[in-house]
Amino acid sequence: MISAKQAQPLAKNHDPEDMVQIFNELFQHSYNTVLVRGEDEPIYLPADDSNPYHRVVFAHGFYASCLHEISHWCIAGPERRKLEDFGYWYQPDGRSAEQQSEFEKVEIKPQALEWILAKACGFKFRVSADNLSGVPTDNSRFKENVYQQVLCYLEQGLAERPRLLVEKLAEFYQLPTPQAQHFSFRELHW
Repeated sequence: MISAKQAQPLAKNHDPEDMVQIFNELFQHSYNTVLVRGEDEPIYLPADDSNPYHRVVFAHGFYASCLHEISHWCIAGPERRKLEDFGYWYQPDGRSAEQQSEFEKVEIKPQALEWILAKACGFKFRVSADNLSGVPTDNSRFKENVYQQVLCYLEQGLAERPRLLVEKLAEFYQLPTPQAQHFSFRELHW
């Protein structure tokens, strides 16, 4: 197995196994956390008696799920990383307008970070309202909030974990480290 540093660029090839390798090289020992390809719904599982590592499990081997779950992990502080799924509230698809509003409030930061990670990989980011069978709502403010949060993150500088990952991904995919000028509200799609 070659390291991410030695790997040649993979033009438009977004293999989740590359992300697993990169993530685990960066965080397995320093944060006792591994990225795991799941067969079902995504979940974060803290270390326990049967597994010594915290596990960020992404859904069905999907690259987009991988980026999204990593984003949640990057945002979660030390206490939240001790809790299954970081202790977050989650109401599944089929939310009311009020529930959707609450969902969007907690998804702004992870989706903004997911967009930055996607940009470092050359992967197309799609905003997710994650409510296909729920009450239809106007999500334009959510998209604007995600965009503004990207700009805020880039202006203030990323925290250590996402910064390390963004730098490593940009290096691996031979792309520039994402900067504010690389993002446009017009490129946001559902």
